[in-house]
Amino acid sequence: MRLPKLYSVVGVKPGKRKASNEHARPEKRFIMDNKMDIDGSAVDIGQLKNGDIDESLYSRQLYVLGHEAMKRMGSSHVLIAGLRGLGVEIAKNIALAGVKSLTLFDPEPAAISDLSSQFFLHPDDVGKPRAAVTAPRVAELNAYTPVTVHPSESIVDDLDALRQYQVIVLTGTSLKDQLVISDFTHVNGIFLVVADTYGLFGSIFTDFGKQFAIADPTGENPVSGIVADIDSEGLVSALDETRHGLDDGDYVTFSEVQGMTALNDAEPRKITVKGPYTFSIGDVSGLGDYKRGGLYTQVKMPKVIDFQPLSQQLQEPEILISDFAKFERPQQLHIGFQALHAFKDKNGRLPRPHNAEDASKVLELAQGLAGQGEDKVELDDKVIHELSYQAQGDLSPMAAFFGGLAAQEVLKSVSGKFHPIVQWLYFDSLESLPSSVKRSEELCKPTGSRYDGQIAVFGCDFQDKLANVNQFLVGAGAIGCEMLKNWALIGLATGPKGNISVADMDQIEKSNLNRQFLFRPKDVGQLKADCAAAAVRAMNPELKGKITTFRDRVGPETEHTFNENFWEGLDGVTNALDNVDARQYVDRRCVFFRKPLLDSGTLGTKGNSQVVLPHLTESYSSSQDPPEQSFPQCTLRSFPNKIEHTIAWAKEKFHQYFVGPPETVNLYISQSNYIEQSLKQSGNEIPTLESIRDFLVTEKPSNFDDCIIWARHQFEKEYNNAIQQLLYNFPKDSTTASGAPFWSGPKRAPDPLKFDGSNPMHFGFIKATANLHAFNYGIAGGNKVPEAHYLEVMDNMIIPEFSPNPTVKIQADENEPDPNAQNGKSSFDDNDELDKLVSSLPPPKSLAGFKLEPVEFEKDDDTNHHIDFITAASNLRAQNYAIAEADRHKTKFIAGKIIPAIATTTALVTGLVVLELYKIIDGKDDVEQYKNGFVNLALPFFGFSEPIASPKGKYLGKDGEVTIDKLWDRFEIEDITLRQFLDHFSGKGLDVMMLSSGVSLLYASFYAPSKLKDRMGLKLSQLVETISKKPIPDHQKNVIFEMTVEDQTEEDVEVPYVMLKLNK
Repeated sequence: MRLPKLYSVVGVKPGKRKASNEHARPEKRFIMDNKMDIDGSAVDIGQLKNGDIDESLYSRQLYVLGHEAMKRMGSSHVLIAGLRGLGVEIAKNIALAGVKSLTLFDPEPAAISDLSSQFFLHPDDVGKPRAAVTAPRVAELNAYTPVTVHPSESIVDDLDALRQYQVIVLTGTSLKDQLVISDFTHVNGIFLVVADTYGLFGSIFTDFGKQFAIADPTGENPVSGIVADIDSEGLVSALDETRHGLDDGDYVTFSEVQGMTALNDAEPRKITVKGPYTFSIGDVSGLGDYKRGGLYTQVKMPKVIDFQPLSQQLQEPEILISDFAKFERPQQLHIGFQALHAFKDKNGRLPRPHNAEDASKVLELAQGLAGQGEDKVELDDKVIHELSYQAQGDLSPMAAFFGGLAAQEVLKSVSGKFHPIVQWLYFDSLESLPSSVKRSEELCKPTGSRYDGQIAVFGCDFQDKLANVNQFLVGAGAIGCEMLKNWALIGLATGPKGNISVADMDQIEKSNLNRQFLFRPKDVGQLKADCAAAAVRAMNPELKGKITTFRDRVGPETEHTFNENFWEGLDGVTNALDNVDARQYVDRRCVFFRKPLLDSGTLGTKGNSQVVLPHLTESYSSSQDPPEQSFPQCTLRSFPNKIEHTIAWAKEKFHQYFVGPPETVNLYISQSNYIEQSLKQSGNEIPTLESIRDFLVTEKPSNFDDCIIWARHQFEKEYNNAIQQLLYNFPKDSTTASGAPFWSGPKRAPDPLKFDGSNPMHFGFIKATANLHAFNYGIAGGNKVPEAHYLEVMDNMIIPEFSPNPTVKIQADENEPDPNAQNGKSSFDDNDELDKLVSSLPPPKSLAGFKLEPVEFEKDDDTNHHIDFITAASNLRAQNYAIAEADRHKTKFIAGKIIPAIATTTALVTGLVVLELYKIIDGKDDVEQYKNGFVNLALPFFGFSEPIASPKGKYLGKDGEVTIDKLWDRFEIEDITLRQFLDHFSGKGLDVMMLSSGVSLLYASFYAPSKLKDRMGLKLSQLVETISKKPIPDHQKNVIFEMTVEDQTEEDVEVPYVMLKLNK
């Protein structure tokens, strides 16, 4: 993730927020110990200096927030009041994110109903103070975040004690206390977040004081581009009609502009968008005439907001809409929540579940509040009644949604990163209420069960439904952990017919611990599926014997494990995958077996959820993401103009140096007749043979010093010789056929580098390259070689002077043919040269037992030199072309294709998914009741929409027009003969033109009768085995056929596939 350059230093709000000595008091700190045992070595957390960040733990989060934001978080003290489900969810997310200290307040005794959503409470904790039993369990999440209990019986008794905190979060707090604390925090420069949930309803309020500065409102990478022209009116045109990606009001800076040089490195200029390829920078008089060149770069400018205290916002609320389909709902809930507080103040309790008398009183209170003020709020009686019915409800997915949201607001307040909620947000999911079972006061009353918080909303009959579900979870990473937590809390699959299957082949890595909260340092190296299952069994002992784990990838190669019996026994499937191919495979299986699928994903602060319903909606695979960005080879080889180009080039060099040649050498040694057979088919014979010769003969190292020498030669070859050759072919003053300068626009003229052993980047390249080359040959000890020895070896080398080769041709443009392409001609035509190369190679038999070790790229091991090489190789090339370099952190992100992730988004999205799961288990068949969700916590933005209906088609049969579902429908047949098959569809008015299975064409209407004669009497299973010459696997219970048909109009029509049921 690119980190924006800020033109003014923007931190958290000024104000004294450190604990003063007069308010210091003894506190119990819960830090498991001072060492974090990870990957077999203990990391002393005391060794991390103030402001340092453990990148191996926080790597994925760093790509969301950036170093500066995380350093500000690391100096912040946070207090969370209220530790039922919502409070502990916020605490969990903040602890994982990492702050200076986290303090918890909740002296109330834990109740059995708290276990509906409080995942750090156990049945034997009932009656104990919530904060005291929760704090040590929160402390286990992150050794860098000490956890403390706020020592007080009432949070408002000693307001001065609150001065030590930068942020205070209130959950489950009376409105009276909220107002007292809000008034105090607002005038004392302390940030305040208030969040509450009541059943399927929830709210959040923020007050970050006056003049709150946001350093980066969106978190998006600053856009940049190449200037094609700047006219006298200040209209800037992007090169080659490339979309500039800017919005009105954005700011840009310029560099490398020729002519209007005063623009270069000047103060940021505000722009006005004139079109997708043009924008105006205003008055440019007196700056001269534009000649050529130039780069523009967006600058993130700080934004300042004034917040109002709670007392003022209660009367004149500023509300962020969470669901535009419920545009009027937030104002009603703003009144309804106040009515609940008023009811509790008057009665000493919240309204009883589904109690009509209490609901009427809440409605009466709400109507009184709605009539106050200038604008009377129109209330929906049903909504207010439902709010009263659910007031004692405590649902895990709602805690997950608001816990992720509130924690992100806390991080925004102390980091200045991303735009906060201003100042209210209300959300409900009334569509999740069941319609297949009854709800009543009797069915919703407390039962003394851990699920009472959920029963209060849905009733005990629906609880039984949840308990007897057979659900499949694919993936046990970040989303998978959150999903299992929610499932354990809602009691999913805890009944006699219930079961949860979890599949994940991955092992736990240290970087997982920052957001996959079911795992602890001791679990590193263990299988995710097993550890996650064990963690939620401990969370809810009723899941013992109810979770089946699989250590397999779910894919074509494991269909004998995840077979027809497995899929047919499922009630539903939930994806928790970050791999598109895997998600599409699971999606296809769900469509085939007609199982509902819940899919979700996150990317930093962005998240989405999708519902796939048999016969109702489109599937996950119905829409596709845009393809990954790729760069033309000639750009990477000769004409890079941005750091992404040089990183891609360095990644290719990594493969060319340390992966490809060792693999080829191993094939040469192990594969008989490699040169005559495999190599001749590749059409790239001479370069491959030269590579084998180099690695086995001419450049084969015998010790580490030889690896250093080899690395030094690679430096010279790539950063000096290749650049000199390029400038020989295209001198800096060369022009194109039209007379324009060749080195202009996207083409940057390079300069060769002269090696300097004292330059850290130069030396870093040598060290990484030598160590990786040594790894290929099994030469150990490279990491112990001192820097002085490297320099000594290189000082004794003689580097030959380079002379450009006039016969070398270089592709000048991606639209031109590559002059070095083979054009279909085999190098085997150059017999003399080939024979000479082959004769220079040692016979494979003479190398028996010898093997090279190809490097397998691993981005997360900081000791293996992989990212070190790519960083150095990329930045040295950037120096050649005067491109701004990237640090190791950014290089790792791009080269490793890392998906940025943060626990807050994961928690929130998982909450949305479970709210949809309620609907699926209820059996809702009205697609309008379901919601696909998209969120961006950075903006913040929330978008919900009905799932898109599955595509429909029609054909004209013998009995009239037939409507088909193109996605979910299929024809199912028994194992009949081909003749019976054709007659069967003819009876439907469909004439089969062609029939195939896989790559085998089984029937075609244009086949000669003699060819069809022997096929017509074969059963379909026999026909498939005969034509494909392969037996149908024993575990396979069906065979899929595709057919081309004509209907009664004698036109080709699209029809579903055919499934042959084998009845094994």
